Amino acid sequence: MIRDPFLKTQGIHNFRDYGGWATKGGGAVRTGLLFRSGHHVGATDADLAAIAPLDIHTVIDLRGESERSANPCRRVEGFDGEVLFYEGETTSSPPHMDIDPEMSAGDFARQRMLAVYTRMPDNPAMIDMFGRYLNILANRDGASLVHCYAGKDRTGVAATMLLHILGVSEENQRREFLRTNDSPTFEVLARQSLPGIEARLGRKLDDSAAKDLLGVREEYLDRFLEIASDRHGSFDGYLEQAIGVDEALREALITRFVT
Repeated sequence: MIRDPFLKTQGIHNFRDYGGWATKGGGAVRTGLLFRSGHHVGATDADLAAIAPLDIHTVIDLRGESERSANPCRRVEGFDGEVLFYEGETTSSPPHMDIDPEMSAGDFARQRMLAVYTRMPDNPAMIDMFGRYLNILANRDGASLVHCYAGKDRTGVAATMLLHILGVSEENQRREFLRTNDSPTFEVLARQSLPGIEARLGRKLDDSAAKDLLGVREEYLDRFLEIASDRHGSFDGYLEQAIGVDEALREALITRFVT
């Protein structure tokens, strides 16, 4: 396990290496190859200088068209790798949720995030992108970066899928998912996100509600896994039948990323 997986950044939230976890059989996920983060619209020159030595050749951008248009990412100068993205919208957020005046801001935030994870397993755009993410990792050399807007929900599920395939225990899959809450750059995401969210809600969010909305909870991942498994008998069934993870892809990923 790497001691501190987070890259020190000023304008990027949650940039970290999600390798290093132990796998069954005594192996470990390679470090220095698998990175994840929020978007890079606010990346500083210092951030890009810190990223450059990571030698990232592949970027999987899980955001949809409107997110990419509104928040164009800065890349390292001279970046000549491949950026994979979806031609359309990928968000699993419910288009509208009524605010019950009796509902606390924290309960609203939690219910909204549970709705995101309820919709995600059946979202055709995300099914497509999850499959493309796993396939490109199996077929391109060098380091990769997977990101969405905040680097926690779509990105968190993508990382969980890969770690599951690589043989990381369920406990450590969850630890990786929840590690988002330890990111030292929460204020970056809050600065980028909260003003717009509060304007749409017509109310201020207290610190607890903001953390529920901008962080992750174990029950969020539980909701995704429960629905995916119910649809296909198990999470492995979902990966095989919905995402297209066959034995050849599984073995290629293990060969590339487990040491």
